[in-house]
Amino acid sequence: MWADPTRHAAFDTWLHAVAPAHGLKAATLRSASADASFRRYFRIDAGSGASFIVMDAPPPLEDVQPFISVAALLQGAGLNAPRVVEQDVEHGFLLLTDLGSQLYLSALQTAVVNGDTPVIDTLMRDATAALIQWQVRADASALPAYDDALLRRELALFPEWCVTRELGVTWTAQEQATWQDACDLLVQSALAQPVVAVHRDYMPRNLMVCAKDAGTPGILDFQDAVRGPISYDLASLLRDAFISWEEEQELDWAVRYWQAARKAGLPLPEDFGEFWRHAEWMGLQRHLKVLGIFCRLKHRDGKPKYSEDLPRFFAYAHKVSARYNALRPLSRLLEPLMGAERVEVFR
Repeated sequence: MWADPTRHAAFDTWLHAVAPAHGLKAATLRSASADASFRRYFRIDAGSGASFIVMDAPPPLEDVQPFISVAALLQGAGLNAPRVVEQDVEHGFLLLTDLGSQLYLSALQTAVVNGDTPVIDTLMRDATAALIQWQVRADASALPAYDDALLRRELALFPEWCVTRELGVTWTAQEQATWQDACDLLVQSALAQPVVAVHRDYMPRNLMVCAKDAGTPGILDFQDAVRGPISYDLASLLRDAFISWEEEQELDWAVRYWQAARKAGLPLPEDFGEFWRHAEWMGLQRHLKVLGIFCRLKHRDGKPKYSEDLPRFFAYAHKVSARYNALRPLSRLLEPLMGAERVEVFR
């Protein structure tokens, strides 16, 4: 469980210190989950019958302070996020309230298999309602800016890790110019949107099915939150890494979000078509970034399983880039990388 004996000893010392106040049973400590970062999560039982989550975030690889800050921001917005019960910022240990173990992703996948459309619709409508609440109530002023530099750093992950490292392709000068032109368009579109608090990974794998009185969904993995484009989190929710929907269904949820968000006072365009273009282009920026990240996880971090979902993200990226005239050169750039046949859809 612990590769570093020194860190193991530090953890044992911290757990021994905080356990009595919460009735924690050290012998029940077991793995809860791991993610794409260097963080690990454990579940531990208390004498009361409750359970808690322990976060292990080793410095200097991880910093728990953003998690603590954004957790408070979410709770201040009336949303259901883990509460930080104990913290050791110096060593990267947190004790958190436990939101349970039923991921939105598994609940949605089960509902899809069972053809349970009402469950799917209820979960997704709850998620969009919580998203609007986050955007309306959260004070984004203290969050880092999702600015030109960050957007471009994210996009640069695609040619570095996916094109060159994963696929072994070297672009010509003309292909590099095509890529830069597409990046310029995507960044300009993102920066032209209204600015709100952005979770930055608002997808079913980071949402929990919780009791209604606790607030559903429970929200996880929010430590990378920024202030940025209003369409980002909706694009993340609708075009996910691990589950996909028919476009008719995406549009239905997006229209409902757009109507409710405008009613709540968020500064969205009066024309839904304009908003949907923003969301699609924002999603494209995210999908190109994720293609790079998944390849980096494989080649740098020894986590190859994420690369299994590369075809899903190539499909997302190609569909959007082929749909819009200004982005069509990007679609042609992607096709040799994904083995796609060109489909001309003019818009």
